[in-house]
Amino acid sequence: MTTLMILMAVACALCLMALAMTLWNLKFYNQPTEEEVNRPFAALQPGEPLVSVCIPARNEESNIEACVRSALSSTVSDIEVLIYNDHSTDRTGEIVQRLAREDARVRTPAVVDLPAGWNGKQFACQQMGLSARGRWLLFTDADVRLEPKAIAATLARASALRADLLSGIPLERTHTLGEALVIPLIHFILLSYLPMVRMRTTPDPAASAGCGQYLFVRREAYEKAGRHEAFKASMHDGIMMPRTLRRAGFRTDLFDPTALVSCRMYRGFAQTWRGFAKNAYEGLGSIVLLVFVTVVHLLGHVLPWIVLALAALGFIGDVPGVGLAAFACVIALSHRFFMALRFQQRFIGAALHPLGIVLMTAIQWHSFVLHMLGKRTWKGRDTNGREVVVPSMAPAGAAEQAAHG
Repeated sequence: MTTLMILMAVACALCLMALAMTLWNLKFYNQPTEEEVNRPFAALQPGEPLVSVCIPARNEESNIEACVRSALSSTVSDIEVLIYNDHSTDRTGEIVQRLAREDARVRTPAVVDLPAGWNGKQFACQQMGLSARGRWLLFTDADVRLEPKAIAATLARASALRADLLSGIPLERTHTLGEALVIPLIHFILLSYLPMVRMRTTPDPAASAGCGQYLFVRREAYEKAGRHEAFKASMHDGIMMPRTLRRAGFRTDLFDPTALVSCRMYRGFAQTWRGFAKNAYEGLGSIVLLVFVTVVHLLGHVLPWIVLALAALGFIGDVPGVGLAAFACVIALSHRFFMALRFQQRFIGAALHPLGIVLMTAIQWHSFVLHMLGKRTWKGRDTNGREVVVPSMAPAGAAEQAAHG
């Protein structure tokens, strides 16, 4: 057996394991049932909301009104919507004040300066959490849109799973090539590598996960776990909140909100690169895991395509090795196209899977560099509240133009 055959056999095994894990995880990561979606919830006493929707907003004039109105359209009537206008310099504050005048369910907690040691988003959420009156808190982002039955279905699923925190990845809308190459990999990485059966059978914090765009948490558990202050400097609340609650003895879980919640995370390749770079390394948590994931992805999902290209050019004549490379590519493409159908992703991102993997790997290493240099930011500020301009390391020129094609 040649070295190429061994490498490609390993690549096939890696691709098969990722596909098998995804198929197994979909037994657990599923959408609410029709009964859960349509379940009625009795109103509480006047002035006692069941759910507080908390939206941090910094320079979100293009998003905030649509987000708030989608929350207010909920079939759960006893809700409140809290918006923390985090020192916006655009029209966000004006829009928020108008919404608050129009609907008494909209509240705006007092805005204070960002303390040293805090990430801006975590501090905004902390302030809303302190002001919220609901039994459940939904931390979401201004670029998220909720279907009318989203909150009711989430309440029902949290009850069915006996979860103190429930999260899931929204339908991620991608309008440019750069977005389509990278953003769908959120689903790919979550479902390919997190064994959800272990998530439900062990309290281990490392077995948990979440998405910062949609974190639905029972207020009592949130407060006992230390609120956002427990991870105040983090750039990755989607990972840190579930782990923090688990360390405090509470249950966290995942469900599929694709039909209920949608989001346009970023606009274009440059925004996508910078957005993922702020927390991609934190999501992994260690250089050892970063190196391991890099090797797995490049060997299993990139090298087979290089082998096929070299074989097509006549540089490789190892027919069995090339055959195994082709098999690995078929597995990976089948995996990605299946996920594109399942989660309403664009097929172009699936078809260019190896390019997406290369970009995500580069982003993860860029994120590691930013982490080591202390230059990670949220909305242009570091954890000391300073305005920071970090030059993008994203490819420019032709690659940038292609990303907007």
